[in-house]
Amino acid sequence: MKILLTGSSGQVGYELERSLQGLGEVVALDRSRMDLADLDQVRAVIRAVQPGLIVNPAAYTAVDKAESEPELAFRINAEAPGVMAEEAKKLGAALVHYSTDYVFPGDDPAPRVEHDATGPINVYGASKLAGEQAIAAAGVPHLIFRTSWVYGMRGKNFLLTMLKLARERDELRIVADQHGAPTWSRTIADATALVLAQAGAGGQDWWQQHSGIYHLSSQGQTTWFEFTQAIIEQAGIDCRLQPITSAEYPVPARRPQYSVLSSQRLQQQFCRLPHWRDALALCMR
Repeated sequence: MKILLTGSSGQVGYELERSLQGLGEVVALDRSRMDLADLDQVRAVIRAVQPGLIVNPAAYTAVDKAESEPELAFRINAEAPGVMAEEAKKLGAALVHYSTDYVFPGDDPAPRVEHDATGPINVYGASKLAGEQAIAAAGVPHLIFRTSWVYGMRGKNFLLTMLKLARERDELRIVADQHGAPTWSRTIADATALVLAQAGAGGQDWWQQHSGIYHLSSQGQTTWFEFTQAIIEQAGIDCRLQPITSAEYPVPARRPQYSVLSSQRLQQQFCRLPHWRDALALCMR
């Protein structure tokens, strides 16, 4: 099987290029070769590659910037996945796509399950929800993995930002009233590969039975403040942390106060997922 992987230079795409080896011939493309902002290029590349599976971790992820660039965010996060779904259906291919905890409003302090009502409170979350809807509307065999607070040792993410700031400053003020589950990019990639290995063994009926949305995030929950504590402890950095509220750190895009995802459905059907503290320790080794 030929697998078309988008966003191969991103933190999840980079890990997927490694994890997907052995499942098929991986055609890994970064933005220079497949720019999701160019819908004509997206169509042309898919028609040229003729994949049996498209795996799409590429996305517009600048949450605050999206507030001032809604058209671009929706083109990359909603229209492009819709085009991929349409082209995949024409080819008889399947699509794997990644979404976010930010499709939920975060006003209910209980882990969200897949069928819970959505209600994004920022442009980024709205664009990702529209992408989910476009894929479902196309009627293509698909897996949509919603994940949360993604980090890794490459790219731009909270972990690398905190490591840099903690080494430069004596004290950091960190938001302590937003709750979620930090998820290592390698956890996402390895879980995806495990699910796709089962799909490969299950044949075409597998996709009919399993298509849909699954939550894929680390187990447990924490705050940005507690996550930062764990990061600097693992790194052995001496830096004081001051907990603050969201109101004390104003940003253009509102964040959900509570966006923990329940990954029970994925774990019951496919594979176990690690606790966020265990994954962080592995990542920082």
